[in-house]
Amino acid sequence: MEFEFETRRPDPPLEPFVESVWFARGHIPYRQERIGPTGSTVAVVVLGSPIVQTPRNGAGTPFVAAEGWLAGPHDGPVINAPTAETLAVGIVTTPFGCRALFGVDPSPLRGRVVDLPGVWPAAGPLRTALLGAVLDGIAPFSCLDAVEATLLAGLQADVPGWERCAAAVAALEGDPRRRISDVAEEMGISHAHLDREFTRVVGLTPRSLARILRLRRLLADVDVHAPITWTDLAAEWGWFDQSHFIRDFKRHTGVTPSGYVAAQRAVFDVGQQAPGFVPET
Repeated sequence: MEFEFETRRPDPPLEPFVESVWFARGHIPYRQERIGPTGSTVAVVVLGSPIVQTPRNGAGTPFVAAEGWLAGPHDGPVINAPTAETLAVGIVTTPFGCRALFGVDPSPLRGRVVDLPGVWPAAGPLRTALLGAVLDGIAPFSCLDAVEATLLAGLQADVPGWERCAAAVAALEGDPRRRISDVAEEMGISHAHLDREFTRVVGLTPRSLARILRLRRLLADVDVHAPITWTDLAAEWGWFDQSHFIRDFKRHTGVTPSGYVAAQRAVFDVGQQAPGFVPET
């Protein structure tokens, strides 16, 4: 069966806090995958067979998600290992969206995967509704409508400091090579103040998020089926020390640059690739 994946970004008032909602059904064409961090919190409602999530590039405690999971902000990859066909609906927050959407502070979730119904009470009724929709053969977009309705009903958009953190995130997304002190100065606050507020709202420091964004931009520029001059690409994104670049690359993807290219080439045809994913057959 071809893997079915539908995604969209909701309209306001959810739009500032939700990067995307998605529906997935099918078998991935490999055993498992390492998924690089994005700076977001991710909630997944499992509607089919259990899915195993192992944070910290496999060094964390595996979580067998029978009903769903909430993955806090990470600075390293999570290993995603379906036990059979994937059937799930997901919510990817913006970096500052966790508290507003789920009522949960992101900092204690950093580098962790926890049971979704255990921390987000709305997950249980939502899962029941989604299971009914799937059994009735309702289209994926109707499932996404149900997810958005649940998020909208529970939205808490009064999180202190989120707008300032959103401005800082936008500045780093515009150029993740920027000095954090310059971003703080433009906002009229100290570097230390930005660090504290950002860590509370986002769950990561501004520097950690900048490094994640920089690696994601670099990976988006990589064509795994073409020759790659890593030194030039690294320098373009601000790495002038090759050992430093390789260390950051491995922390982000779980593998070396050559290992990343080999893994993508083994699975994806020319013209296909998935930046930040390391498939393992």
